[in-house]
Amino acid sequence: MREDNQRNFVIHTEGLTRIYDEGAVPVKAVNDVNLYIEKGEFTALVGPSGSGKTTLLNLIGGLDSPTSGKVWINDVDISGLRKGRLIDFRLKNIGFVFQAYNLIPVLTARENIEFVMLLQKKTREERTNRVKQLLSEVGLEDKADKRPAELSGGQQQRVAVARALASKPQFVLADEPTANLDSKTAENLLDMMSALNKDENMTFIFSTHDQRVIDRARRVITLVDGAIASDEVREKKTIEA
Repeated sequence: MREDNQRNFVIHTEGLTRIYDEGAVPVKAVNDVNLYIEKGEFTALVGPSGSGKTTLLNLIGGLDSPTSGKVWINDVDISGLRKGRLIDFRLKNIGFVFQAYNLIPVLTARENIEFVMLLQKKTREERTNRVKQLLSEVGLEDKADKRPAELSGGQQQRVAVARALASKPQFVLADEPTANLDSKTAENLLDMMSALNKDENMTFIFSTHDQRVIDRARRVITLVDGAIASDEVREKKTIEA
């Protein structure tokens, strides 16, 4: 077991690098990133377009493979997992929230949330109870049988958050989750995720340009040209005041 586990790190990257061969000059989308994320963090990855925020998020979540370096989730080096084991690991440990929601259009809100648990082979009772709980937490009990096309953007994103939480993951990765939302809806969504972070110690990592997300983050990591340019940890009292 690695010594850093004693400090309750959920995520640890070592020399993480992702190079894309685009044209004559290779592009280092992520450049030698060493990063530690502790359980219960509410962290924003920020920086200009092309700085590597989404690529870093995808590497942490196992949606992309590093050119070099490692990604540890607790004791597991996911960069060394074969495809089948990686898919299974993601399913059980990582929740994803995407800018485009990525809901299954033919399924209802209830069924979209339940889908991950079906893949996990949870019992009907477990699925029913968990979906009921999550619909209540995101304030959509009356929209359970609506399909995505019948929901507003904010409601769809709330379903997406509930789906991300359905498997009780180690942490949630959110890629520009407020980008398509109006101000009031974005604030409501952030209120909900902040409450989950505070009440359940759920770890959230955001890739974002949104100042509203940045203002709420207790840690802000700025990326420039794929590398960490600054890493600011804030006092909790300044965020919760």
